[in-house]
Amino acid sequence: MPWEYEPREFAVDWDEDGQPVKFFRPDFYLPDEDQFIEITTMNQKLVTKKNRKVRRLRELYPDISCKIFYQRDYMSLLVKYGLEEAIDDSDLAAPIRIPGPPQLVDLGLDDDQQAAG
Repeated sequence: MPWEYEPREFAVDWDEDGQPVKFFRPDFYLPDEDQFIEITTMNQKLVTKKNRKVRRLRELYPDISCKIFYQRDYMSLLVKYGLEEAIDDSDLAAPIRIPGPPQLVDLGLDDDQQAAG
């Protein structure tokens, strides 16, 4: 699957002269899916900050799709593909959901697998 690392920067705040002063650069872009991906860390302060930036991105650029992967999501993928052994994740911070309608992401499952959860 083709991907790009931090290929685009989005202005998310401007000064009184209309000059951009804050930017958000999602971690990855999947061109075949037209999907940006942001990966967070376990540091709650950074998770909250990234949630705020993604929410602002969605407000300003509604045609841009950006999915956040939290630490728990990242670890699940590592375990799923045999890159890491399963750990007791009860100590990991629970992800904070960004308010708004849920966004569906196709992870390559067929319809039967998606229906099964």
